[in-house]
Amino acid sequence: MRLEQFAMERMQSTWENRVEINLSESGVHPLRVEELCTTEELQSLLLRQELVYTQSNGTPELRGMIAAIYPGATADHVEVTNGGSEANCISVWNLVDPGDDVVMMVPNYMQAWGLARGFGGTVKPWALREVREGSATRWRVDLDALASLVTAKTKLILICNPNNPTGARLTDADLEAICRIAAAHGAWVLSDEIYRGAELDGVETPSVWGRYDRAIVTSGLSKAYGLPGLRIGWIVAPPELIARLWSYHDYTTIAPGAMSDLLARVALEPARRRQILARTRQMIAANYPVVREWLAAYGDQFRHAPPEAGAIVYVAYKYPINSTELILRLKDEHSVLIVPGDHFHMDGYFRLGFGSHTGYLREGLGRLNVLLESLAKV
Repeated sequence: MRLEQFAMERMQSTWENRVEINLSESGVHPLRVEELCTTEELQSLLLRQELVYTQSNGTPELRGMIAAIYPGATADHVEVTNGGSEANCISVWNLVDPGDDVVMMVPNYMQAWGLARGFGGTVKPWALREVREGSATRWRVDLDALASLVTAKTKLILICNPNNPTGARLTDADLEAICRIAAAHGAWVLSDEIYRGAELDGVETPSVWGRYDRAIVTSGLSKAYGLPGLRIGWIVAPPELIARLWSYHDYTTIAPGAMSDLLARVALEPARRRQILARTRQMIAANYPVVREWLAAYGDQFRHAPPEAGAIVYVAYKYPINSTELILRLKDEHSVLIVPGDHFHMDGYFRLGFGSHTGYLREGLGRLNVLLESLAKV
């Protein structure tokens, strides 16, 4: 097996900690350990934690807390992984064989695209559409197009809900229709729901969980929870599939870190979970208007559909420059990092993260102003 380079992660891994302003991140500003462990009891518990190998699929306590988020799930439906990326990796690895078709919502986080191709699958892109709804533009699914793509060869349908990079949400009706199309051919549906909980209107995004006996959810604590450094992700799926995925996990990272498992249990205590998600929603609700006003000042040079969830906005631009070239100039000349549309196979766009502190965001936008002014003079 040979994997193609994962362009976005390679760029972010190289530069995100070397620029002065990082607006390539799609989550919110991370919490500190002291913000999780707010009592002497929790601080003492943290310091007393033995640095052992934990239960390799996640402690029963953590798996039970994750299961409680998904009605009808139990700890046996849950596999804890090192981040949502490992959850996606071992799921695609287990399910996709050479010759299988994989239908993937695009634009999307392109990890599964490279994995499915590396495992010998044929990836068929299923494009979201920009549609006009009243006075606003929205990204929406084309269910007729999906039905035309799914065949008896389709092993897996990959969706991202809320979507990265557009911030669009699928409705209950969308999810029911996707599952019906999958069921007609016996395909699995894998829904990456790592931005669920980061909605601008405060209304939780519907999950695919419980709608279909071949539905899989991957998620984690990195985006909506502001805890990327814990590297805690999870898979929720039928127990027989979870058992297979656990055996694949034995070949990757084996187990979550003991400290991460403990802190994840603190974060997912129901009252604390509500507090964390409220913090996230407050931050993105405060910052999106800053970005919206900044984009509006450029008139028809920019176009975007307002994100419904996530700390990201996906912007089409009219400047006569390739998106990767734009991002590299911004990095080299102004020490600001954002994500080029090329990384989603869509030149002429960029993804900008707004989950940071407002002053930091404004500074990054100001530096981007300088670059755009120089482009306007060309």
